[in-house]
Parts: sequence; C-alpha cells; structure tokens
Amino acid sequence: MSRPPSRAKVAAIAGAAVGGTATVASAGGSLAAAAYFARRVLTPDPFRPDDVVVREVEDDAVVLDTTAETVVPGRYGLWLDNGRGHARLGDVTDLDAAAGTVRRVLLGVDAGRLRPGTARWNGYFVGSPPDESLGLATEHVTYDGELGAMPAWVVPPDTGPTSRWAVLVHGRGARREEVLRALPPLLGQGWTCLVPTYRNDEGVPSGPDRRYALGLSEWRDVDAAIEYAVARGATEILLGGWSMGGAIVLQLLDRSPRADLVSRVVLDAPVVDWGDVLAHHARSHHVPRPVGSLARVMMRQRWGHRLVGVHEGVDLALTDWVRRADELRHPMLLVHSADDEFVPFGPSLALAQARADLVTFPDWRVARHCKEWNTEPDRWEDLVADYVA
Repeated sequence: MSRPPSRAKVAAIAGAAVGGTATVASAGGSLAAAAYFARRVLTPDPFRPDDVVVREVEDDAVVLDTTAETVVPGRYGLWLDNGRGHARLGDVTDLDAAAGTVRRVLLGVDAGRLRPGTARWNGYFVGSPPDESLGLATEHVTYDGELGAMPAWVVPPDTGPTSRWAVLVHGRGARREEVLRALPPLLGQGWTCLVPTYRNDEGVPSGPDRRYALGLSEWRDVDAAIEYAVARGATEILLGGWSMGGAIVLQLLDRSPRADLVSRVVLDAPVVDWGDVLAHHARSHHVPRPVGSLARVMMRQRWGHRLVGVHEGVDLALTDWVRRADELRHPMLLVHSADDEFVPFGPSLALAQARADLVTFPDWRVARHCKEWNTEPDRWEDLVADYVA
C-alpha cells in the first residue's frame, strides 16, 4: 500500500483545489476549513439543544416565542426535559408580532410536565413507539445487521401479518418516530410495517469510523432489515424514506440483491443529490465555494479520509440521482415541499421531470423540511393510501 501524501503535499493539493494561486499557508487554512465543514456533515450529533421558548401554558393552548418553525400551520410536538417529556400542538390561533409570540392549540401532554421555559421543536408530532403513541400492537424485535443486532418495530395491520411489508427509513440524526405518520395509511391498506434502525443511531452499533456515509453504507443495514422481513414471509416490499432515509433507499434500490422485491417507493423530502444539499448549506453558512468543493474532494479521495475521519470514501457523485435518473426502475411517490429550507426541492423536481414515467410528484407548499404531513395530514395520508393500495 502506498504511503499517504505528506502534509506539505496535501497543502499543495489543497492550493490547486482552491484555485492554484493560494500560498501553502492559505491552502492550509482552506484545508482546515474544508475538513471542519466535511466533519460537520458526516458526524452524528447526539446532543440536540432546546430551540424554542415556552412563555405561557394554558388549559388548551401554549404561547411560544415566534421562530421560523413555530409560526407554520399544522400539527407539531415539543420535546420536554431533554427528550424525557413530550407534548402535542395544533394550529396557530394568535400571532402577536409586537410581543414576538404565537399561541397554538395544546392537543395533549404525553409525558413529563409542560411549563414555561425552553423546549425542543418536534416535527414528528408523536414522541414514542407506536404501541405507546398510536395504540398499535407492536413487536420490539432485533435483526442481524452487518455490525450486530439492530432494533426495529414490527406493526401488523388489524388483519394480522401479511406478505406485503413496508420498510420505513428515518432521516439523518432523527428518531424512528419520524416515520410513524405513515403507519395509518399503510396499515389501512394491509401492509405490515417494519421500522428499522441503522448504524450510528442512538443505542445502535456505530460504523467503524462513527461517521455517516450519507447512505453509501447505511443501505446495508436497511437491506438486512429486508432480509429479516423476507425470513418472516415478506414477498413484496415497499420502501419509504425521509430526508437522508431517502438517500439510503435510493442506494439500496441500486445496490441490493433484494431490490427486485421492491414494488414501489414513497419518499418524503428526500436527499436526491447530496452535492446540491452541501452547496446549499455552504451558501447558508457563508462557506466560500472553493472550501465547499475541497470538502467534497476530501470526503472522496483517500488522502483526505484521515482529515475528515472517514473509514470509507464518500463519493457524492454516487448520490446524484438527477444525473443517474436513467438508472432508476422503481415507481415512486415523491413528496417534497417547495418551501423546504434544509433539503432544497430542486433536485426532486428535476428527477420527477426526468422520470415522469416513474415518479409521481404532487405540488406541495408551505411545509418546512420533512413536515409535509404536519401541514396537511389528511392530504398526505390520502396520497399515500391511494398510491400503495
């Protein structure tokens, strides 16, 4: 095996990547900035800070400080006491611009105590496993993944387990509760629902580098979940994915020997092109374009792996499904709000236009990232139920 390039050589490579005229010193600064940006993208963050302030709690309402999240219509949740408690909120009933507050309907407190202070916004709406939050008969199981035992929930329809299984994949840094909004329409159409975990989830075996691979390795954990479903009698698979879960699903469809079992796909605010997402966040955080480009090179090239902290290279070109649209062969329902602030919907729209023969793409507005269900739950559930019927 060849020796890694020296620090000076790496700085020279960085200089070329950022324009070719930078000095070694400035290239070193660009290298450090690019490594930091790449690590932020790839590193799981187990700590989620509170991000909203509760001003008042009434019998049937709660008053919050206004933020970009708290003023959007729909149903949402609040994590309380560092995630140990949970409350559910409904629509906005009053917006006081002068005071900077918003009043929302209080639908219930599931756990803990709701009181004035800080809390964390929850776009899932529910905050516990399906047996607790939705009253559904739920098996808490494990399946054999590449890295060890992986926890999962199995929820059968009222008629009992069937040979049609839906495997639902949550997003980056999210909890499995994110996908539970899909259970009512899927169960209603007779699908057994399997909600798996994947590497680097909380309480789950980590990958060898404790970094996300943005779907390029996580798909193997979901593939193992499909293998588990097949062992339990599944003959037809529906795949669902939210955000990075969508990127995982797309990699699985391309790489898994079990992809032929998949009859249809439901994606919600999916990452269709990680390069576009990273460019969006680089602009949002005022990261110079050359630094963002260098971060992508470091993720992919072997010389950058140690600096970024990855075990396997992360080649973002493999995640560009607009460019790779001709390779897709599974029909999919793709729901993505034009007002998504975190994963821009442009690549989803471009994919839908490129593969109109495969992709159903309803127009959606207002909802922020992965919150299409929250703004129009009845419409979302009807779309999914009709698609999977």
